[in-house]
Amino acid sequence: MGTSHAKIERLRAALSHREADRVPVGEFFWTGFVRQYQARHGAGFDPYRHFDLDYVVITPNLDPRIRPFEVLWDNGRDVVVRTGFGATIRRAGDAPMPHYEAFSVNRPEEMDEFAFDAPDDPRRFDAGGDDQINGVGDALLRNLRPWDERVAAYADDFAVFGSVCEPYEYLWRVIGPENALSWMATHPDELGRFVDRIGQFMLRLAEAQIVAGQGRLGGMYIWGDVAYVRGMLFGAKRWRAMFKPHVKALVDLFHRHGLLVVYHGCGNAREIFDDLVEIGLDAYNPLEAKAGLDVVELKRQYAGRLAFVGNIDVRVLEQGDPEAIRQHVRYKIQAARGGGWVMQSDHSISSRVKPESYETAIAALRQYGHYPLPGR
Repeated sequence: MGTSHAKIERLRAALSHREADRVPVGEFFWTGFVRQYQARHGAGFDPYRHFDLDYVVITPNLDPRIRPFEVLWDNGRDVVVRTGFGATIRRAGDAPMPHYEAFSVNRPEEMDEFAFDAPDDPRRFDAGGDDQINGVGDALLRNLRPWDERVAAYADDFAVFGSVCEPYEYLWRVIGPENALSWMATHPDELGRFVDRIGQFMLRLAEAQIVAGQGRLGGMYIWGDVAYVRGMLFGAKRWRAMFKPHVKALVDLFHRHGLLVVYHGCGNAREIFDDLVEIGLDAYNPLEAKAGLDVVELKRQYAGRLAFVGNIDVRVLEQGDPEAIRQHVRYKIQAARGGGWVMQSDHSISSRVKPESYETAIAALRQYGHYPLPGR
């Protein structure tokens, strides 16, 4: 059995509420964290290989318009670019997050006029370059290798997941979060038409991504931040009416192709967890601890119905107390009894996490995360 096949089967067992050989583990890493390791081990350091993680998410060019970043300002520390979303974004020094200065759509009537490049344009998969979702985060990354090359680099040794956005995640990047929320109330018809256009665009791009994957994908991530730390960004009723059908269409498509499906949503979206169960979602990520979510408690409620990926509190890792990290991981591993949990942070490994702290967390998983799990 090949390495990638073994890891896919380990994940498939966990997301199907079964115990395999050990608890799977995945992660997202901030560029600053990786650079700490590169300073020690060289520019070629790869955390996925170094820690023998089980899966990696590789996102193609999802920009509505495929084009290089337009650099509007660069003083050597701050960089301002305009992206294929038409957004103007400032990347300031070591700031953890970029600042969105402008969006491409500013009036409701402009939504009907907004144009997309073809969702199945081959450049999304076989051409390198710039794109907003991959390139603008805690660092500005440009001239990325083609998606196809990145998939090929991992396909033999990992479970590879592709990814798409559900419509709200895409919507706010075009019109801005303030307009997205206010136009739901003031211009619901125009906004609804645009959401439906985005949903169809993402569905077709997902279909093209599966074809481009040529059988190398084991699953798909759906990016969809629809909540903040205290609950939904907007009413669950509106989510059900406007966004749920599009999420269901993506889940159905992926399952028809035998792919695992994980929905990534920050904040506390437990108000729609039952809806996600209803549409057949396999697992939810990242379960932010600072939003009051506890995977051990959630597992009791959703055992056998919804699996979870995440919930290792990155604040515990940032504090750097080895014993606290070990105890934290050992507690969360309780959620893996009977399957149903993949170890991962509750967002991503930030630049404030020291390499030794993450190593301690992985060592604790390797010690306690083999089936049968240690006693309670």
